[in-house]
Amino acid sequence: MASEEIETSRFLKDKEAGRNANERQEEQESSDTFCGLSVFKGPALQRFATAHMFVIMYGIASCFLAMAFTYFTGTITTMEKRFNIPTKISGLITVGNDISTVFSSAFLSYYASRGHRPRWVALGLIIIALFCLLMLTPHFFYGAGEEALRLTEEYILKESVDTSVNATDNNDALCHAKDSNCVEGAGDYTPIVLFFIAQFIGGIGCSLFYAPGLSYMDDNSASSKTPAMLSWTTFLRMLGPAMGFSMVSLCLRLYIDPFKTPLITTKDPRWMGAWWLGWILITFILLISAFFVAMFPKEMPSAKARRLRAEGEEDVPLAKRSFQDMLDSLKRLAGNKVYVYNMLASILYFFGYMPYWIFTPKYIEIQYRQSASTATMATGTWALGFSAAGVLISGYVISKYKPSARAMAAWNFVVDYLTVAGILCYILVGCDESDRANSLSILPIGDSCSASCDCEYVYYAPVCSPENITYISACHAGCTEKGLDDLGRIIYTGCLCMDRSPNLTTLSSVTSLAAFQSEIAVDGACPVDCNKQFLIFLAVMCFLKFVGATGRSSNLLLALRCVPSRDKTFSLGFGSMVYSVLTFIPSPIVFGWMLDSYCLVWGKTCSSKGNCWIYDTKSLRYTMNLVCASLIFLGSFWNIGVWYHAKDMKVFDEEEAVKPNNQEDVIELKEKQKEMVPT
Repeated sequence: MASEEIETSRFLKDKEAGRNANERQEEQESSDTFCGLSVFKGPALQRFATAHMFVIMYGIASCFLAMAFTYFTGTITTMEKRFNIPTKISGLITVGNDISTVFSSAFLSYYASRGHRPRWVALGLIIIALFCLLMLTPHFFYGAGEEALRLTEEYILKESVDTSVNATDNNDALCHAKDSNCVEGAGDYTPIVLFFIAQFIGGIGCSLFYAPGLSYMDDNSASSKTPAMLSWTTFLRMLGPAMGFSMVSLCLRLYIDPFKTPLITTKDPRWMGAWWLGWILITFILLISAFFVAMFPKEMPSAKARRLRAEGEEDVPLAKRSFQDMLDSLKRLAGNKVYVYNMLASILYFFGYMPYWIFTPKYIEIQYRQSASTATMATGTWALGFSAAGVLISGYVISKYKPSARAMAAWNFVVDYLTVAGILCYILVGCDESDRANSLSILPIGDSCSASCDCEYVYYAPVCSPENITYISACHAGCTEKGLDDLGRIIYTGCLCMDRSPNLTTLSSVTSLAAFQSEIAVDGACPVDCNKQFLIFLAVMCFLKFVGATGRSSNLLLALRCVPSRDKTFSLGFGSMVYSVLTFIPSPIVFGWMLDSYCLVWGKTCSSKGNCWIYDTKSLRYTMNLVCASLIFLGSFWNIGVWYHAKDMKVFDEEEAVKPNNQEDVIELKEKQKEMVPT
């Protein structure tokens, strides 16, 4: 009897333990489908556990992320001026996030797929907020800089307390000795290192944000709704660049030290705006976005119900995935011709179009003589507005008409050729007046009129001659004295390097005839009118943005549908790694080197060349656009391969008879779970 009681007791304990284990398993599986984070939990939040709500929140977070990186793009030229950074170095800084993507994207995206993907996405947003904070630190360490402060009323008043009103800067000689009064501290590489580290960290955040987020959205929505969701997410993300460039435009209209009164206007090439100001706001909104994204469940209730109803779908359990399984996924991707050809086409397209994503504001500034705020506003409003329209229209067309994979690949081919045609138009849209002004700014080395002083380390302070020719500085114009005219403008006299036969058409805009006879120059660069050419360039750019945006949804849909479900997240992460190695890293460096190779005037410092002030705009326009057009043209041929091999690819599944009520899906899910519990 005692043995029977002991056996019965053990049986009851085992049964109770099994029941408790099953209850814990059921509770754990149920918690995977409920919204909430930490103390912020409850049934009231469950109404937000839908794919549509995630699309909205993910799109808003994408918007703020794009806003951060766009803000960096819009402030590149100002940072180059402030810290005397050559364009090839700024291009190297830009690829910092792509270098980290190479080392992190494939692994993070693969292992993030085995966990709580919304929280991985939220972690990515927090890391990007750290990137914004690091981008802000060089300003607090180094301030506005002496070059910027020299152009403020406060600096002049401080330096000329005991001098007459005509002595605008007691320590500013027209020419300096070679080893004195050069731009001290400008050769410090600490700001460059900080910028690079920030970009490197930002790349890790992007790896955690994009691949897990896109795969989560695709896995938790019906395949027929994926195109619409992708287009809406892309549309919301495109608002980010518009907001980022608009913020850049507003910040750059303020002087780099907002508490000082500048002596120059935004049209002066020496103007430095408050490039650092926007990083403060972007940091806070990214942290807030991370909190809301992290509250989404590990899997949507309706998606889990569909997954349990599906029969015969093979997948590797998340808990059993290993490094060997990742290698197996890589082998499957390498044998997927649609995936490989689409990647090759994208590599060449991205390589050729990369300089327009990064250097468009700079291109507008140097080609059409527009201010930094005007260039960023044009890039971030009209152009991106056409991009958003292209994304929405293409998403609507794909959702309504459900084109085949071949039709999508064919349209990508057409987009490539339209892009090539538009870029060739850029070559024709040049400003001859600006080209001519830049070429006339350079004097022969050792010119006798300026040979009396060493002008190698003179601050870039352009002056305008009566012939409407801009000289790098009063030193290069051979001027010997400085003062103020009746209008309060700074003038330079005794300028021996100027042509003594003035162009009378510029008489009224510069000074009087008597002044011409004194060989004077007026402070500031000569006016150049390129507004007509700038508007034509803007129209072509809007057309290209619209056309290119129409191919985004179809290209991403092909990338998602050409691989099996189990390889989806890894394929996105591996693709990001390959694009970084072959495109996003080398392209900015190559085109940054190209920009520097056409520099005519360097802002030399005590230890380096510094930043470039004047470019050979005509040669740069021809070389850069021809190289970009050739790369995109070569990439278009790989889209033919995508079109051929995508003939049997299925993009849209049959409409599933999914119950519309999420609560019913939850009930059915629980019933399925009970059936799976062993008795």
